[in-house]
Amino acid sequence: MSENGDRIAGSGVAPAQAAEVAARRREFAELLGEFRRTPVLVPLGGEAEGEPALLTADFNGIRFILAFSDEQALARYAIARGESAREWTYQRVLGARLLDVAVPAAGVPCGVALDCADGSEGMVFPPVAGIVPDGAAVDLEDEARHGGAV
Repeated sequence: MSENGDRIAGSGVAPAQAAEVAARRREFAELLGEFRRTPVLVPLGGEAEGEPALLTADFNGIRFILAFSDEQALARYAIARGESAREWTYQRVLGARLLDVAVPAAGVPCGVALDCADGSEGMVFPPVAGIVPDGAAVDLEDEARHGGAV
């Protein structure tokens, strides 16, 4: 046995925990890759500078673009809001385009919420490194976000 007992040397993490963390990271990476390759429905809500704007919701200081995997998921959201009778105009947008273009263009900390009316079946893509471009990631220092130029 090592001097750290049953812990991985230098990490303070038990091997079983490390394996579980690694498995969850792989699972999330697969989900993120799938989202990036998939067109999703993004409802339009309001206008910004005379153009239809993507529907967003703010939560704890972070703006989330609302996206839906299909019309049924969007319908569940409309029902949950009590707005099922109105027409929902939407655009089909590739997940990668939302994360790589729309999120940085928001100008505020922004992520994407997929199928937000579906509870634990939904997914949140927060504005952190590895999900959004470094310049839009809130978990990096200013110097890293701006390529060393602050």
